[in-house]
Amino acid sequence: MAHSMTGNAPTASGIFPPRTSQPSQAQMQKAISSCITVQRLGVAMGKQPFAAVLIAPDNETLLLSHSNLDHINHAESSLARLAASHYSQAFLWQTTLYTTWEPCAMCTATCYWANIGRIVYAASEEQLMILTGEGEEGNMTMAMPCRKVLEGSQKDIEVVGPLPGLDAVVVKESESYWQALKRPAVN
Repeated sequence: MAHSMTGNAPTASGIFPPRTSQPSQAQMQKAISSCITVQRLGVAMGKQPFAAVLIAPDNETLLLSHSNLDHINHAESSLARLAASHYSQAFLWQTTLYTTWEPCAMCTATCYWANIGRIVYAASEEQLMILTGEGEEGNMTMAMPCRKVLEGSQKDIEVVGPLPGLDAVVVKESESYWQALKRPAVN
């Protein structure tokens, strides 16, 4: 988890109202299932297998969903920008962004600036690198976990993941996409 707010950071009466309760396992599973549905639709339209949903403070209501648009407009950052244009920072602080894969540094930073208070991901960046293959041109992963990105932040963004069991589901859902792109081994 990122460092807590310090110094002159806004108080609970500003853009950091008290968060609602932690989502239950069933709520997390339901949200990740929604991500997988969005991911499948994106893949069917030729997009990479990444998806995110934004869940309201009640831990139930789906507010927005997004899949990757291209190699630079990732699901999480696109969703965070869209959310920031529709909802206040105080409201977003109480929401949860769920994603199939651990957000990259860009996506994590966009969630930070949007003021999304909780990020939950199913499978890790490390699992993605193993799946896609080191040096794979179709997905050049960075060894930069989202928690590491948030270490120097001034917001107490909660990060949950990877989710045991659901990570394997996401990996399996994504395998056929990445296998089709892998270069054949050179003998």
